[in-house]
Amino acid sequence: MSIIAVISDTHGLLRPEISSALKDVDHIIHAGDLGKREILDELSGIAPISIVRGNNDTRAWAASLPYNTAIDVAAHSLYILHDITTLDVDPRDTGFSAIIYGHSHQPEINHKGNVLYLNLDSIGPRRFKLPVSYAILSINDGLMVPELIEIPTHDDI
Repeated sequence: MSIIAVISDTHGLLRPEISSALKDVDHIIHAGDLGKREILDELSGIAPISIVRGNNDTRAWAASLPYNTAIDVAAHSLYILHDITTLDVDPRDTGFSAIIYGHSHQPEINHKGNVLYLNLDSIGPRRFKLPVSYAILSINDGLMVPELIEIPTHDDI
């Protein structure tokens, strides 16, 4: 079994709840808008990480981050980008099992044909009244199961 944590839009804030929640995952995917280099450093200390650059990752430290990337995990090919409107491939033609993205701060788990579309909420500063959440992708015997996990917060950060 492979356990992948999928996060996005930290915008410079990695909540302590996230660091402890991710301690046992096999891999972390961050779908952009890290906000600062320290987020990358902290996540890299938890598990191997795949990251893409978001529209707010404009400083010099983010220049080497790709705008999109593909990774293979447990016989599944996952395509990661920040903004779904910039998707430049047909997932069915390329064999991707999932398209993972962020940017909108509105979580979504949707299947189009055999492709999972997973949009992440923000786990950084709260935006408007939107939830703070991340996802776990469990892959077991070829089956990929996404689960959205909301983080209860009692603040407006």
